[in-house]
Amino acid sequence: MDIPDFGIRPDLARRLSMAEQYEYLRTRLSRRRTLVTAGAVASGLLTGCSGRDVRSASAPAASPAASPAASSAVSGSVVAPFGRHLAFGADPMRQMRISWQVPLAVRRPFVRVGLRPDDLGRRVEAEVRDLATPALDDVRPAAEQYYVHAALDGLRPGTTYYYGVGHQGFDPAAPAHRATIASFRTAPAAPERFTFTAFGDQGVGAEAVANNRVLLRQDPAFHLHAGDICYANDKGRGEKSDLYDATQWDRFLKQTEPVARSVPWMVTTGNHDMEAWYSPDGYGGQLARFSLPDSGFDPRTAPGVYSFTYGNVGVVALDANDVSYELPANLGVTEGRQTRWLARKLAQLRAAPEVDFVVVFFHHCAYSTSTHASDGGVRAEWVPLFARHQVDLVINGHNHVYERTDAIKGGEVGRPVPVGEWTDPTRDGTVYVTAGGGGKELYGFPAGVPESHEGRTARDEPVDSFRWTRSRDRKAETVQWSRVRYRGFSFLSVEAQAGAAPKLKVSALTPEGTRVDHFEVRRGR
Repeated sequence: MDIPDFGIRPDLARRLSMAEQYEYLRTRLSRRRTLVTAGAVASGLLTGCSGRDVRSASAPAASPAASPAASSAVSGSVVAPFGRHLAFGADPMRQMRISWQVPLAVRRPFVRVGLRPDDLGRRVEAEVRDLATPALDDVRPAAEQYYVHAALDGLRPGTTYYYGVGHQGFDPAAPAHRATIASFRTAPAAPERFTFTAFGDQGVGAEAVANNRVLLRQDPAFHLHAGDICYANDKGRGEKSDLYDATQWDRFLKQTEPVARSVPWMVTTGNHDMEAWYSPDGYGGQLARFSLPDSGFDPRTAPGVYSFTYGNVGVVALDANDVSYELPANLGVTEGRQTRWLARKLAQLRAAPEVDFVVVFFHHCAYSTSTHASDGGVRAEWVPLFARHQVDLVINGHNHVYERTDAIKGGEVGRPVPVGEWTDPTRDGTVYVTAGGGGKELYGFPAGVPESHEGRTARDEPVDSFRWTRSRDRKAETVQWSRVRYRGFSFLSVEAQAGAAPKLKVSALTPEGTRVDHFEVRRGR
């Protein structure tokens, strides 16, 4: 049934409840809200921040009353927050970032937080990042979106906190809104056993929801999203000619909220996350929607580049658009700064006594035989660093399958790792996992190459594939390292164990909970 707009643009009418539409029409805003475009967001000029630099998420937020959008907002009592998503700060033991969305501008947004759901005594001001998308054609009208962010610092390690998000007119502590209260847990002060999950290429749909539900049952400490988050940009070339629907982000954040409101949702950027309408590098939208750890790399250059340590695992997120030969829209966007930062960060993590394992995740594949195959830019720039610093596990997306390599050393098989076996990166090399079955339409493998996974193991034979070159040619290669191949929706579940014999227990699970792969990473055995 068509939704009548009654004076409200159709795209806005679809996003508002009947109460919100009524209030919008009743107030008849006397002037057009002043919006900060995402190009300004990319320059650090965020509405309500009084010039606050987006790099300093822990800096005190300016008064939201300064926001021109908030100064003419409708009554907050009928504007309901949605799309809550968490992310760690630089220190997961003591910092959490809470983000959400509102369908209309609001006054004085905030977070209430406490140690009990009935005692949310601490109140933290939040900032609004307004995002304006121009009309792209007659089918895709202009869109106005409001993302809200709060930085919680000074938290206790290993502690469960309860929180609610609100604004003037909507208090989560009020009886009418108590059902919106959620919780999170900070990282422990000392390493202990925990699980994290990962996938890429999620999108919006039933398969993505099914993955989320099973993922949540793993009780993960955090989730790694290896890019191509929601597919608002359908073509993924990083060009203004790509098809784009900004409201897909509304649907995605609503879909993800049941998980991301309690599990830190740590994202990085894929090719479909380059949105050229906002800023020259296409990352203005990402800066508006997400608050990620400040790890010494300027997020305005590449917002998906950061690191954090949880327990005995150091995690590094990278933006592979910067080095991709296949899709060169942002090739060289950091002018080598990201790769130099990576070298320093890997050295720091390897020197940290509390870190047993280093996990790196990014979008484009270093080693895969599926549709996009392997990216020669990733291999040229980063694989040597992974080898030098003995990275334990690399997680990619981009190819919409599950594929896992043997341990790779010097570009060849350093040690075969069949299902159920283990490997030692100090001796054997690094295992690369393509976890691109997050929910988007699936890919396959080269003609004649069978699936091979737990419960259906095929004969180990070479696979004819290719890698992308700097000239965007496909360089044929025959590879021996493709150990596990599964053409189905799936996600990665990794259990980290600390102590005298630390290990990573890595499993691939389907939305039905069926395991299709498992292996272990041990060091120095």
